[in-house]
Amino acid sequence: MTRKLLTRRNFLHVGTTAAIAGVGYAGYRAMSAPGFLGVLESAEYATLNAQRALLTNQTLAREFSPSDMSPVFKANGTTMPGGVAYQEFLANNFSSWRLRVDGLVANPMSLSLADLKRLPQRTQITRHDCVEGWSAIGKWTGVPLGHILEQAQLAPNARYVVFHCLDDVYEDGGNYYESVDLFDAFHPQTILAHTMNDQALPVAYGAPLRLRVERQLGYKHAKYLTRIEIVDNYANFGQGRGGFWEDRGYEWYAGI
Repeated sequence: MTRKLLTRRNFLHVGTTAAIAGVGYAGYRAMSAPGFLGVLESAEYATLNAQRALLTNQTLAREFSPSDMSPVFKANGTTMPGGVAYQEFLANNFSSWRLRVDGLVANPMSLSLADLKRLPQRTQITRHDCVEGWSAIGKWTGVPLGHILEQAQLAPNARYVVFHCLDDVYEDGGNYYESVDLFDAFHPQTILAHTMNDQALPVAYGAPLRLRVERQLGYKHAKYLTRIEIVDNYANFGQGRGGFWEDRGYEWYAGI
């Protein structure tokens, strides 16, 4: 059976066609203006419904067998958050920790670790590619992010998912953050992982919960999650570039 693969280029092409069909001639003239397609490529002008309709046939990252798993998986970035809040959660084995899901949603949520484990789960053995040049293969189990977003009921103007973390990495005490668009948020391999290699997620790897967005480089895989905020843009976070490392010059889209 031939499987139709949806690339970002195809997504933008179809999205453009759908947008033109919906806005009529005046809209078409505006879309034909110089520079418009460059703006469109950010996906900010794609509607939620258009994105969701196109997310059924995405290319998957390669998955591996247990025999391929790396004997050593380097823990990068923060390995022990020093903030008071995290240390309190750690002291009670994360029993008081909650994941907030809010922003442009009709159904805000507050989920405990036990709540998350009762939701549909996905397990995948994938390769983690670090921007520093190393790779490792590990096994991850968690909740598909798309399932949580479905339950939260996104608003029509939702565009991005911002991940707030508990590792305080800024000089002014600000915390790490990351973001993805809805294209990646609803990818079937994008999960909120609470288990690594069949064990509870270790602290050095992001306990109690981390993002796995398998089609992107490692710095996008935010650790120590505490809040998921749905927004229409990420300009008001950090320096407005969509993530801690992006604010320091890294690319916002780190696709591999």
